[in-house]
Amino acid sequence: MRQLVLDTETTGLEPSEGHRIIEIGCVEVIERRLTKANFHRYLQPDREIDAGAVAVHGISNAFLADKPRFADLAEELIAYLRGAELVIHNAAFDIGFLNHELKQWRGDAPRIEDLCTIVDTLGLARQRHPGQRNSLDALCRRYEIDNAHRDLHGALLDAEILADVYLAMTGGQVALAFGNEAGGSQQGGRAEAEVRPRRLRADRPALRVVRASDSELEAHHDRLQAIGAASAGGCVWPPCM
Repeated sequence: MRQLVLDTETTGLEPSEGHRIIEIGCVEVIERRLTKANFHRYLQPDREIDAGAVAVHGISNAFLADKPRFADLAEELIAYLRGAELVIHNAAFDIGFLNHELKQWRGDAPRIEDLCTIVDTLGLARQRHPGQRNSLDALCRRYEIDNAHRDLHGALLDAEILADVYLAMTGGQVALAFGNEAGGSQQGGRAEAEVRPRRLRADRPALRVVRASDSELEAHHDRLQAIGAASAGGCVWPPCM
């Protein structure tokens, strides 16, 4: 499966008020492996950036003065996104802005929903951690993802961090090698270490097998039954069925 972890930065909060995208960052993940085939562009918005937005991402109009406009890269972006599963935190915000930009570019342009399937990690986190904070920073703390280098928001930086969070939230494995590289590498300030198999010694002692007692098995069964009841049948472990 080809997944794209996507984030945007904008001039403000509402595309209906004329706000525009000023940065797009995508991290490609294929079969849970980061590929390095990322997409990252800054954009000239042809309008002033709200002071509140600058405080969040630190991007100024002066920095964007010589950058391309959305129309200059729309076809490239569509080709890159087409057919992928997008992984986005608070997807409605980014999708709303992307669809607005596409419509401004060309009236008959496809919507993002027509190009891709979408996974909203905010909704996923709320399902898994109801009643808790589920911002990207909160999820980094919960899943022990290092985001100490994130002083300001940035589309590519946040997409890289979200990729780590999403992999941890959906499978537990975070540090993934790029392709078949022999060693680790640095991407976005984070070490990506390849996990290598370790040969066990032939003369190692036999593993000790400790079986659960009857009381432990009964407690385990009761816990699964409680999970099954609390999740409205969402538990797939046999004792819940």
